[in-house]
Amino acid sequence: MGDPFTVRIAVRGYELDTQGHLNQAVYLQYAEHARWECLRAAGISQDRLIATGVGPVALEVTLRYLRELRGGDEVDVSCEFHWGEGRTFRIEQDYRRPDGIQVATVTGVGGLLDLSTRRLVADPRERFRELATDPGPLRL
Repeated sequence: MGDPFTVRIAVRGYELDTQGHLNQAVYLQYAEHARWECLRAAGISQDRLIATGVGPVALEVTLRYLRELRGGDEVDVSCEFHWGEGRTFRIEQDYRRPDGIQVATVTGVGGLLDLSTRRLVADPRERFRELATDPGPLRL
């Protein structure tokens, strides 16, 4: 299916902890940014999701640190959706420096929440397919 969707992010000084490396919570923000950029690349904006009464939710997230990132570093954060048959889907994300060195991974389980019933949509793959103008970034 080709390479996963990837976005490059520059590590900013205010994101560092007292040891001078990227604060652990910011890794999760980078993952969230990459997921939203992937949806945007597929033609799905936050406004469009809200207008159709749904929103993505994170149900489980595992972050694994492999190398440190420091101020001024750049990192490529990927986003790869894996669809199953139920109400949830998996997302795998890889963090790599431009030289290819892997620095972290995030794996997660997500769903698509119906904002009126506050329940997960039965078939999130199909709903995302309906919303996407370019389903490629979502691997649909």
